[in-house]
Amino acid sequence: MMKLLIVDDEKNIRYGLKIMIEREYPSMYTITMAGNGEEALAYYEAEGADIVITDIRMPVMDGIALLEQLSAQNRVGEGPALVILSGYDDFEYAKSAIRYRVKDYLLKPIRRDELFGILERIQKERDERENNVRLQEEKAACLRQELRASRLRGLLIHEEVQPNREQVEELVSLSLPFTVGVLSYYYNDGTRMKPAEIQGLTERLSGPLEKKYPEILTDWEGKLVLIGRSKKDFMELSRQAEARELKGLLIGVSSLGREGMDIRRCYQEACRALQYTFLYPQVNLIDYENIKEERLSFPKPDQELHKLLNMLGTDREKELKTLLAAIFQVEQIKQLDLAYLEMVGRRINERVLDEVFRVHGEASMEVLKLYRSVGSMYNFRHFHDYYRTLEHLLLCLNEYIIGVRTAHTEHKDMKEALAYIEANYSRPLNMAMVSNHVSLNYSYFSEAFKAYTGENFIIYLKKVRIRHAKILLSEDSGRLAYIGEAVGFENSKQFARVFKELEGISPGEYRSKALQEMYYAQEERES
Repeated sequence: MMKLLIVDDEKNIRYGLKIMIEREYPSMYTITMAGNGEEALAYYEAEGADIVITDIRMPVMDGIALLEQLSAQNRVGEGPALVILSGYDDFEYAKSAIRYRVKDYLLKPIRRDELFGILERIQKERDERENNVRLQEEKAACLRQELRASRLRGLLIHEEVQPNREQVEELVSLSLPFTVGVLSYYYNDGTRMKPAEIQGLTERLSGPLEKKYPEILTDWEGKLVLIGRSKKDFMELSRQAEARELKGLLIGVSSLGREGMDIRRCYQEACRALQYTFLYPQVNLIDYENIKEERLSFPKPDQELHKLLNMLGTDREKELKTLLAAIFQVEQIKQLDLAYLEMVGRRINERVLDEVFRVHGEASMEVLKLYRSVGSMYNFRHFHDYYRTLEHLLLCLNEYIIGVRTAHTEHKDMKEALAYIEANYSRPLNMAMVSNHVSLNYSYFSEAFKAYTGENFIIYLKKVRIRHAKILLSEDSGRLAYIGEAVGFENSKQFARVFKELEGISPGEYRSKALQEMYYAQEERES
């Protein structure tokens, strides 16, 4: 309840105000009364007050002197809300009141609606002030928490920064021994859940996290990090996830930390354990204690990768798949050291995939999308997802390279065919002769020729012959029949028909037109 102090030398006015306020606001104020400024000041110094309603004209200490004393005891923005109560509408009093930060001015006789309006404005301003203070405190607390979390993340991750014991104890609230758990959630399409959503999910499974995990933060990669007292809590969380078939929730758990300085080691162990869920599709929790013993590893498969690169662009898909399985040692996948798989993944990217695009250029958007996704194994929830995508990408690249090589060969063959036509258009030429010249199947050559030139063979040959005929006609080189035979037509009738078909006029009309244009051009040069 708010403390309200009424100061007036007239008893009836004091009690009248008290009764009015208590009837309107029965449980909002604790009201105290004083007969002059000196009594009021003594009470305020002993008990304090949220609102002071004071008369101006009083014996011993008047209202203005009281306001002066209250103002001197409080900084700007602090102290009680001050309201002047007076029977004198005196401007000088108002000026003094302004100096002492008075909220409002009530004239006697007091009107209920004015009094209540002032109290409600004071209450509203108080609520807004308290709300602003609370928001500022919450903001400051969030900033302090984020700063602390950032420093703690730095402590966990940056190995080049060596913390001392005092720094660890300042940042981490631990009950020894402790365990670090790192959590991630993969959707079916391989995308990852945001840390805040993972935290919400785990709270729905096990209740408020603060009760079991003194430290809760997010690392730089967006994984949720929980530092708890016991591995049993993480095991129970795993069982709850399994019971609700939340297969996307994956947990890596560290060995025990026995002192604060173990915090970084435990975090790294939990991260590595989480990565090992990559090898076990049916397991959602890995304890670092179960994977720290020596695991299988093999030399760098550089020779096999060279073979894999050479196989791309051939018809040896089955051999390609067998070789890929051998490179990854898929038959022993659950016993492999994860570092071996990480090394193989990097070298496939560098020595096979990057080399394909360096030599053959960019492929389709679908292939490039696959290429980007296999850039890191950990873009995938489990190894078999990564392996299946990589295998599909290699088969797509195989077809892509075959297509590139075929297109290159066809381009070369078609250029040679066109050169042969250009050199032999005056002879009795047909498509069988040209396809034999470039050693291609007749039917295949027909399709490839049309795809390359945009026209079938007969039309293309006609255009070549008419182009050369137009040159001869422009030079006035002999009879029309002779020109037709010179460019490969059987007779003058066929020549005239094809010429008009392509040019819209007869050979004779074309010659007249061309000679006339030459004559005019010569006259212009001479003039």
